Amino acid sequence: MTDDTHIIPQPFAEALGERYLSYALSTILSRSLPDVRDGLKPVHRRLLYAMRELGLGSARGHKKAARVVGDVIGKYHPHGEGAVYDTLVRLAQDFAQRYPLVDGQGNFGNIDGDNPAAMRYTEARLTAVAEALLDGIDEDAVDFRTTYDDEGEEPVVLPAGFPNLLANGAQGIAVGMATSIPPHNAGELCDALLHLLKTPNADPDSLLHFVQGPDFPTGGVLVEPAEAIAAAYRTGRGSFRLRARWTTEKLPQGQYQIVVTEIPHQVPKSRLIEKTAELITSRRLPLLADIRDESADDVRLILEPKSRTVDPEGLMEHLFRQTELEVRVGLNMNVVDPKNVPRVMTLKEVLEAFLEHRRVVLLRRSRHRLDKIDRRLEILDGLLVVYLNIDEVIRIVRFEDDPKAELIRRFDLTETQADAVLNMRLRALHKLEEIELRKEHESLSAEKAELQALLDDPAKQRRSLGKEIREIKKRFGQDTPLGRRRTTIGTPPLVAPPPLETAVEREPITVLLSEKGWIRTVRGHQPDMSEAKYKEGDRERFVLHAETTDRLLVFASNGRFYTLGCDKLPRGKGYGEPVRLMIDLAQEAEIVTVLRHDPERTLILAASDGRGFRVAEAEVAAQTRAGKQVMTVGEGVRAAMCWPVTGDTVAVLGTNRKLLCFPVEEVPQLARGRGAILQRYKDADLADLVTFNHADGLSWPSGDRRRTETDLTPWLGARGQAGRQPPRGFPKTNRFA
Repeated sequence: MTDDTHIIPQPFAEALGERYLSYALSTILSRSLPDVRDGLKPVHRRLLYAMRELGLGSARGHKKAARVVGDVIGKYHPHGEGAVYDTLVRLAQDFAQRYPLVDGQGNFGNIDGDNPAAMRYTEARLTAVAEALLDGIDEDAVDFRTTYDDEGEEPVVLPAGFPNLLANGAQGIAVGMATSIPPHNAGELCDALLHLLKTPNADPDSLLHFVQGPDFPTGGVLVEPAEAIAAAYRTGRGSFRLRARWTTEKLPQGQYQIVVTEIPHQVPKSRLIEKTAELITSRRLPLLADIRDESADDVRLILEPKSRTVDPEGLMEHLFRQTELEVRVGLNMNVVDPKNVPRVMTLKEVLEAFLEHRRVVLLRRSRHRLDKIDRRLEILDGLLVVYLNIDEVIRIVRFEDDPKAELIRRFDLTETQADAVLNMRLRALHKLEEIELRKEHESLSAEKAELQALLDDPAKQRRSLGKEIREIKKRFGQDTPLGRRRTTIGTPPLVAPPPLETAVEREPITVLLSEKGWIRTVRGHQPDMSEAKYKEGDRERFVLHAETTDRLLVFASNGRFYTLGCDKLPRGKGYGEPVRLMIDLAQEAEIVTVLRHDPERTLILAASDGRGFRVAEAEVAAQTRAGKQVMTVGEGVRAAMCWPVTGDTVAVLGTNRKLLCFPVEEVPQLARGRGAILQRYKDADLADLVTFNHADGLSWPSGDRRRTETDLTPWLGARGQAGRQPPRGFPKTNRFA
């Protein structure tokens, strides 16, 4: 029999919700979001603490990274070694971290995106910045908790003597939320913190005088408007446009080349070069001849224009739009606050949380120091009693059976003082030692008074915090090589967007679309494509001349328009590709018209039932694969058709061989819909339609020639009439062309 005494009836949705919520909170708090106080996730915090416990200070030698990773996963972080080593590597990469927390020795990867060496080959130790984060951890500055195996302790948060959250930034994706904080300049953050200490009620926008914007380790130029930057810091959400830094170098004979010296943050250089080269090969960058990498320790990418007449500013504007030489960097300051609650904080709130944490650390360290001073003063008071009664103390120690009890009784000492007296060495009884003890007593008494005053006076606490922050700025601020601002705060250059012709090389092509929907292009405007090859059972349907900068307007029988870029059409001697791979054409629909897109033109749309309307071609161009529904095809209607307006008169022909001509103005102009009746039918459909200039007459093919009828009086009427039989000799195909 099964024991069901421990089965708890519970609705499945409730049980699942509780467990998913527990998982989500665990992911948010223990893995993905940084703490606002020290700017670290648990894995970062455990890694730094483990390295400190191993004695890997910045002034000591390196140790194997494998040893560090082993200690972290064995004592503090019960996860895979790969995740811990990846964290260690990232903290050591000076192109990923604005202020690296790990000093690596060996191959830790590079800006090209190459992988680091295995952890058995690399070595690591802490940097001065990491030591600042850990400073005071042995002085009861922060709380500790037991490790996962209950065999040791780990800090809940680090003392954080460095504004790490904003200085190094953070990235993370949790369940239902994410964080994205770019790095900033530590010197500017210190200036903002000092401003907040001086004026706690400072306006949030006043902080932007100090924190100008992100400061990325790879430099670059921030081209976001000042209003957008202010809004991002005011709300805690936003984004920044970051561009590569570039300059031009003159070459002989009036030539020049563009040199990129800094690329956007977190963009692998090798991928940037590869993607740009692909765009050059596919003729998407016709003004750029070549890109090559001449980097050594610094970044140096050479961009060669195709001609010395190419404007470098315009070329770079085009590259910024087409490549990762410009990226969007998000700001989402979603962090875990001091109450262990994840929320989005503004710039001022983050700085205030850091100051409050440093104030708590200051008070805890002061109390810890005060306790040590009290214990030492207690011992010193007892020792000084010895020097005042040295002979009596010697007698008691020498002749009494219980000297400790007698010392306590005789001189009113505590047990701690009595133990200190009994543990004294004989050589400590000389007079000089007494003088040193009195000096120490005076010094500690004065320090105790200062600490007590500090604990009682918030103004002194603020002054002490200001002193700490000024020390941080002195060590890591703008006047140091590490703290020099690398990212320039600029404004978008006033360069007009490059015209479409610069996006694709302008070249004449002939577009072939077969009856079964296979599309391809051949170079040049070919006068005769009768010899073109198609798949077995397929044949020519549409042939039109265009250029690679053109867009094709495709109209389907279901009344939907699609747009194709000629530069993206397949080339070569093959059969091309199915057009259905490029547009989401419904299975029951077929292509009825293909035109070179002309935004200035007007089209006439008509259905087989004789209803139609005019529409501006600029309004029908689709921006997605799904196309744009313009004409509503009614029930029982066979298909919709499309013609460009080229004259002032419309000629409509039905399958019953009835012709009707009327002015174009009588066709209503709509944005979408079914339209009005163009020609009325009984047991017939619309066969064809054409627009022409009334003064030139109506033309149609007749053998190898074209016949023109100038006297159209018998066929002129009003829109919606039935019409009359066409002129003698009109083609039996019922087509105008």
